Amino acid sequence: MEMASYLAGERWSDDPGCTHPLLATLARDVNDYTSDAGRAALAGLVPSVIGLAGEDLHIDARTALPVVAAERQQVMAVSVLACGRVLAALDGRPDGWLDEQSRAVLAQVPLAARWARGFTRGKTASPEIFRRHSAPATVHAAVKGIAQACIPQPDQMLYDLLTGAIDECAASAGRATGQGTGGGTAAPAPDREPQNTAVAH
Repeated sequence: MEMASYLAGERWSDDPGCTHPLLATLARDVNDYTSDAGRAALAGLVPSVIGLAGEDLHIDARTALPVVAAERQQVMAVSVLACGRVLAALDGRPDGWLDEQSRAVLAQVPLAARWARGFTRGKTASPEIFRRHSAPATVHAAVKGIAQACIPQPDQMLYDLLTGAIDECAASAGRATGQGTGGGTAAPAPDREPQNTAVAH
């Protein structure tokens, strides 16, 4: 993120004004948990985050939608439901509405999903609380969960998580999805196979 601030002409900072704060949080976490070998692939994404800023809470909610790691399934299921509720409220959808991605993730962890629905029943968070606390906590937990999961290529999954969030932010900010990553779908990190599994075991 320091390089992004430099390229944007801002003071040297890991939290530049040119990038949405939650996306910057995700980028820092992904960088911190990526191996030295995998970190070089992240450098090419720096220009993609410049200019992706805004106050639209859709950006926070969609960026926070996590990849579920097996050992954190309950926490992540609660996070998916919380993000879904924020999106539903913003878009005037009925209580309990979830988008297709969220439904698919929860379907893979039915016991955790059932527990999370019971745990969150009747609980709501204000937009300000979600932006300040819930969304960043979700991002931290998702990245740490991927990094510590027993999967063959955590660097690739972290890379995919970040590029997916960049595309979501670009779309929410009114830019064509994938503009920053060179054509819609981010290229896989060099010498790694794509890893798009929603649940890491």
